[in-house]
Amino acid sequence: MCGILGVVSQTPANQLLYDGLQVLQHRGQDAAGIATLDGRTFHLHKGNGLVRDVFRTRNMRALTGNAGIGHVRYPTAGSAVDHNEAQPFYVNSPFGIMLGHNGNLTNAEELKRQLFVDDLRHVNTNSDSEVLLNVLAHELQARSKGLRLDVPTIFAAVSGVHQRCRGAYAVVAMIAGYGLLAFRDSYGIRPLVVGVHETEQGPEYLVASESVALDTLGFKFLRDVEPGEAVFIDFDGNLHNRQCSDKSSLNPCIFEYVYLARPDSVIDGVSVYETRLRMGEYLADKLRREWDGVDIDVVIPIPDSSRPSALQLANRLGIPFREGFVKNRYIGRTFIMPGQAMRKKSVRQKLNAIGMEFKDKNVLLVDDSIVRGTTSREIVQMARDAGARKVYFASAAPPVCFPNVYGIDMPSRAELIATGRSDEEICREISADRLIYQDLDDLKKAVSEINPGITGFDASCFDGNYITGDITPQYLDVIEARRGGGKADQPIDEDQMELDLVMSLSSM
Repeated sequence: MCGILGVVSQTPANQLLYDGLQVLQHRGQDAAGIATLDGRTFHLHKGNGLVRDVFRTRNMRALTGNAGIGHVRYPTAGSAVDHNEAQPFYVNSPFGIMLGHNGNLTNAEELKRQLFVDDLRHVNTNSDSEVLLNVLAHELQARSKGLRLDVPTIFAAVSGVHQRCRGAYAVVAMIAGYGLLAFRDSYGIRPLVVGVHETEQGPEYLVASESVALDTLGFKFLRDVEPGEAVFIDFDGNLHNRQCSDKSSLNPCIFEYVYLARPDSVIDGVSVYETRLRMGEYLADKLRREWDGVDIDVVIPIPDSSRPSALQLANRLGIPFREGFVKNRYIGRTFIMPGQAMRKKSVRQKLNAIGMEFKDKNVLLVDDSIVRGTTSREIVQMARDAGARKVYFASAAPPVCFPNVYGIDMPSRAELIATGRSDEEICREISADRLIYQDLDDLKKAVSEINPGITGFDASCFDGNYITGDITPQYLDVIEARRGGGKADQPIDEDQMELDLVMSLSSM
């Protein structure tokens, strides 16, 4: 999961990009970067850390030009600490291109070999985003034959990217001398929206991961970029678009609605906030069916993303809703912290219980999901320490049983508490008195009832159905071994792992 922005403005773009990245900070806290284009000259600054820490006044002054792209990074492929993998990435041939990417290429290793052997291109980092940039650069070069670009040639190059790249990708790219290019994978897994701001000098356009960036920057929402579609905005303010995939279908990542996106965003015509309210309603209905006779005194959300679901659940059941935890907003999100020890340590730094809401009560804690279970276990214990008589736990999402390979950092089955465990076993693991999960069909209905045009989802972390059709057990074994999820007593042969991964993909 990352956040991307692209803007073509009538005024300097640096402040727009900085403000937009701060709004999208929830999508990545590992690194941030901004690239602007002034004439034919790129200006780039990027580094590890939050947006506010990466950019200083001197950096902003150097980012001149009325067009640019921005990126906040949450690592899912490549190194979590290497500052060289902060985005945007740059390649100087052909034309000069800057690119930012949200998602994950599932055939990145195969593409690396093709780029080196066939396309004579060198990839300098472990990032799949640099792979995607070089594939796009090669396709532009092949179709333009080294001459000037035009809009049909740019769209033809995107078609070539779709033919070669597998996985999830939403992309913004700035082509020196030409304009801003944005496109989305053929399955529409990762979100991408476009907005406009009319000025006396002409229209300004903004492309972003979430609509909330448009709202806060004063842009009017135009529409979502369709799966497989490319949008190109030239420096005269003209917007061009074309469907560049022979086969496309909308299958948004359902975890965006559960957890990843801000509640004030609208993704593919669906309000994230309204979806979370409906998740609470469906969960309340299931609880009423299955927990008849269970005495619950109070419903307490685990801040922040579970709050709408918990509120609607409480309203539907007629149970008091209370805020029982205070969140320290200056601690990083535990979901994206490396290592279980660091994650466990951070929970009590991040949350503190309000004792009066727990003392001598049967409490129902509601969270958006349970991934590893470490946070859930700590929070249940916090409730008990605060004096709760009984601690029940409800997840607004189904059990997370499978790795996600499309841009969310949960690729190891060994790390997922629901893998190979029943609900009762999970309940014991997190030390709760009772546990209830959302049904997957109800979760899907919570989204599709708002936009009936969405008939498919990437729900692979819940059902193991990988929508791109190229994920094999061998592929999962390789990425888990690379992550350290394999057997500890077995040495890892990196060359053999890469070969296994390429063979796994080429056999599809």
